[in-house]
Amino acid sequence: VWTLLQTDSECVLSGLMSVSGKKVLHMDSNPYYGGESASVSPLEELYKRFQVSAPSKSMGCGKDWNVDLIPKFLLANGPLVKMLLYTEVTRYLDFKVIEGSFVYKGGKIHKVPCTETETHNSDLMGMFHKRRFRKFMSFVLNFEENDPRTHHDMDPHRTTMRDVFRHFDLGDDVVEVTGHALALHINDDYLEQPCLMTIQRIKLYSESLARYSLSPFLYPLFGLGELPQGFVRLSAVYGNSYLLNRRVDEILMEDGRVAAVRSEGEVFRCKQLICDPSYMPERVKKAGRVIRVICLLNHPIKNTHDANSCQIIIPQTHLNRKSDIYICLLSFAHNVAAEGKYMAVVSTMVETCNPEKEVAPGLALLEPIMEKFVSISNLMVPTDNGRRSQIFISRSYDHTPHFQTETDDILDLYHRVTGSEFIFRDPRDADADSDD
Repeated sequence: VWTLLQTDSECVLSGLMSVSGKKVLHMDSNPYYGGESASVSPLEELYKRFQVSAPSKSMGCGKDWNVDLIPKFLLANGPLVKMLLYTEVTRYLDFKVIEGSFVYKGGKIHKVPCTETETHNSDLMGMFHKRRFRKFMSFVLNFEENDPRTHHDMDPHRTTMRDVFRHFDLGDDVVEVTGHALALHINDDYLEQPCLMTIQRIKLYSESLARYSLSPFLYPLFGLGELPQGFVRLSAVYGNSYLLNRRVDEILMEDGRVAAVRSEGEVFRCKQLICDPSYMPERVKKAGRVIRVICLLNHPIKNTHDANSCQIIIPQTHLNRKSDIYICLLSFAHNVAAEGKYMAVVSTMVETCNPEKEVAPGLALLEPIMEKFVSISNLMVPTDNGRRSQIFISRSYDHTPHFQTETDDILDLYHRVTGSEFIFRDPRDADADSDD
């Protein structure tokens, strides 16, 4: 397998392949790690990247900043964390819990309720809705796919999620918070799909929350750029190579299948190629546009209990939109900003010809803003599954501040590349099996 590393998705896959005994070559045309999800440091580099004049002295020491262009939180008990544990990349990383998860409704920021105590104290819903929501959460947390006694006479493979919500008589507002803030769905398509997937996603959120209580999310100290660097070390352990700042001149094909990569006068032969959309523009299509606004602050976000880090979701229907608006806040507590400083990113899918106006409700929650940097990028997806050409292309990063979509893409890519599902198990277990 020859991997063109451009985003974290490719580096995770190469780690999985390395641990499985595959020979992997990383190539990255960039002179830095992480591609579109890079961590930019020092702060002066961020200003240069967005063609803004140099930062003022009030921003603190530039070297203290590690600004992620696309920050993404990891669910503490989620599949991506399990992949990191599987590859043992966690030896090279330190994580810290995100301090809160919130939703904006009715002109106020509310903590996302998940436990019975949080539900009881929440002003997101009235007394009767709280009682129904508690019954619903009890059903979800006790649900076992292979135990029909926990199904309440509903078929997890046929009953839609909309019908489950109706069964518990949950109001539209509660449904929206549950679907978008707990199950982390990015639209309402899930309502007409079998309920099993959403129940599993809510359980995962709850299990992740139970590990740290503040929120279900983790983030690496010094930013996401630490992830690909961890995989560079992993590659070395398994005898694989990593070529940074390496121009890719041509991808060579034989009989419709990938055969080699030509780079700076050298030819590297391969049987399979994994890459991001930027390397194969003729094999991807545009699925939308994402706006992200990086905001530098000298204060936490109001009404978040002075959290040094958090996620806030502004639900789509609240603004008559098709896409939620997300705010993700990080700070000096995660070693991504100078002492006393904060970094927030407001993001959403572009729906009009005035993207900056679309994110205005999110920006309003951050005022006053010291500096902001606006980026608009295309969301690119592969046009085929890659099985014939053996060229496997990942999706661009979406507008969410969590890795759910990207994790699904990694698992899908793994299945397409290997022909089998990824099994979450400790690699040391495999060693034990071979000794038997």
